[in-house]
Amino acid sequence: MNTGDLGFKQKIKNLRTSFIFLAGMGVSGLGSTGCGVVSKTQPPIPVNVTISPTSATVATGGTQQFTATVNTSNTAVTWQVNGVTGGNATVGTISSSGLYTAPATVQSTTTVTVTAVSQADPTKSASAQVTITPTAAVNVTISPTSATVATGGTQQFTATVQNTSNTAVTWQVNGVTGGNATVGTISSSGLYTAPATVQSTTTVTVTAVSQADPTKSASAQVTITPIVGMVFYVSTTGSDSNPGTLSSPWRTIQHAANSVQAGDAVYVRGGAYNESVNISVSGSATAGPITFKTFPGEQGIIDGTGLVPSTAGTQGLINIVNQSYISIQGLEIRNYQTSSASATPAGIWVSGSGSNIQLLNNLVHNVVTTSESTGSAFGIAVYGTSAPASLDSVTISGNQVYNLRTGTSESVNVDGNVTNFVITNNVIHDNDNIGIDVIGFEGVSPDPAYDYARNGTVAGNTIYNISAINNPGEGNQYDANGIYVDGGSQVVIERNLIHNVDIGIEMASEHRGRVTSFVIARNNLVYWSNSVGISIGGYASNVGGTDHCTIGNNTLFQNDTKNTGSGEFQIQYYATNNVFKNNIVYASSQGLFINNYTNSEPDPSDVDYNLYYSSLSPSAADFRWNGTDHPGFSSYQSATGKDTHSQYTDPQFLSLTTPNLQIQPTSPSLNAGINLGPTVVGTLDFAGNPRVHGSNIDIGAYEQ
Repeated sequence: MNTGDLGFKQKIKNLRTSFIFLAGMGVSGLGSTGCGVVSKTQPPIPVNVTISPTSATVATGGTQQFTATVNTSNTAVTWQVNGVTGGNATVGTISSSGLYTAPATVQSTTTVTVTAVSQADPTKSASAQVTITPTAAVNVTISPTSATVATGGTQQFTATVQNTSNTAVTWQVNGVTGGNATVGTISSSGLYTAPATVQSTTTVTVTAVSQADPTKSASAQVTITPIVGMVFYVSTTGSDSNPGTLSSPWRTIQHAANSVQAGDAVYVRGGAYNESVNISVSGSATAGPITFKTFPGEQGIIDGTGLVPSTAGTQGLINIVNQSYISIQGLEIRNYQTSSASATPAGIWVSGSGSNIQLLNNLVHNVVTTSESTGSAFGIAVYGTSAPASLDSVTISGNQVYNLRTGTSESVNVDGNVTNFVITNNVIHDNDNIGIDVIGFEGVSPDPAYDYARNGTVAGNTIYNISAINNPGEGNQYDANGIYVDGGSQVVIERNLIHNVDIGIEMASEHRGRVTSFVIARNNLVYWSNSVGISIGGYASNVGGTDHCTIGNNTLFQNDTKNTGSGEFQIQYYATNNVFKNNIVYASSQGLFINNYTNSEPDPSDVDYNLYYSSLSPSAADFRWNGTDHPGFSSYQSATGKDTHSQYTDPQFLSLTTPNLQIQPTSPSLNAGINLGPTVVGTLDFAGNPRVHGSNIDIGAYEQ
């Protein structure tokens, strides 16, 4: 019994040891007797972590999204930068979702390590190298860097801010924001106005201070010279029998115009003057211009209420015929109306020949013809009616032109023999016909060889709420342009903001056998037009066309809001040798990107290096070429051979609702265009930043 008991106990002990051993090996059993089931399980898979991307380059203050993949059910990771969980201000921070933010500043290019550590097994991790590059310092330049201005005169300054998306500046004169009456004033757009009087030649400093970095600025020296001629004053309480001094002013602007000579200035005191003024005397290059301007701090108004425009021809509230060196500044010109189709009222009417006419910072509004079916009216009209002598060096800048009913005519135009004109920084809105028109071949000049406006610039204007839908003179159609070059030549249209008009920009001719030619439309924003964003070619087979015009680096966004079927970029009749490149074209849900609906020319435009997008898939996008529809972006490319280097992808605008059509740093438009050279693409983008920055030019109106 004792021996047997010891033997039985030993067997039990051995069995227990075997079970423990087998359990440790992942096997269970009932012992060596052979009864029971044996099962096997796989060894646990080692935790593995991967990170994407494995390297990145980020500017100071920039961000980079990292993604970690962990092959366990617990996929959580802890993010570190240089071994510090969450990072810090020195090496950069990283969120729990893997968004790395580089430090605000580094002294030089620096590399840090971003690590994702498995929470399931903290011994397992993956890392990425991040190269942090210093952001170039904000740089401000000013143009021009020096200027000479007569007392009361003006000088437009332009500031360029680089290395920041915030290009706004604060303007100062001698350190005073906005300036004052003693040193001169400067507007938010950089228009400097010299003080009304100085005792002797004086120099002041105009400074543009970056709003992104107020420690960065640029300055220009302005020399203010006393007016060589006389200074006169007009007041609603004056008398034309007075000497026209500040204490004894004249009563009418017309009397002042009859009394001045080259170099003189007329200050119009505040109040309304119910008259139509004819300026029949010129300034000169040596003595200076004759200037009519509102008195500082007051508003001189020429009001046409009750005046009856002539039926013998166009009559303005200000009329300048065959004169030179005339400057009209800061006046309000308003309320001039006719019910006669034979009369044509205008706010400012310039005609004949001459040179150096300046129309600056005026308010022109409520000029109306109520006979719109056949009648006309103008806001500002410049007609070169002579030949070969032209109206040369005409500047229309800083004006606001609005609430016009112009019938068959335009808000602001240059027509006929007009050369070297500048139309800049105007705000034109809420009118029922074309905003800005550059016109040729209307028979305005007596010699057809000179009968077209040419060698001009249309830049920096803001144009909105322009529609002819309620204008019987235009057939109550959506056909009023924001900017129209109708027979003009050698014109640059750049950096304009155009929205909520019928047609954003059009280049064509309404006269058979004639063309608009050698026009460049670049770096413009055009959005929410009623009919079409940009159009070239004549509107019918019996009119003219468009030749050698270039449309580059514009941004078109959701035009044809009235679903007219015109789309974003329209090509009509007789378009030849044109270029459409580097444009962002973001269509509405209609999805019509190019509407080349005629086959009047076999190859109307070289189209490439554009970026197209809409809410529709690429296969649903519509491209119409030479009268044939090509549904789908790739089918259009293969059928036409056009847009071989173009993309159909989201440009990544900052906002679609405002809209803010600047692009994000990850936009596919970056460095994706073709650099056609500064004479074509310009030197500044829409925001005033360098047009080319980085390895190549961006697509669209903005450069990152």
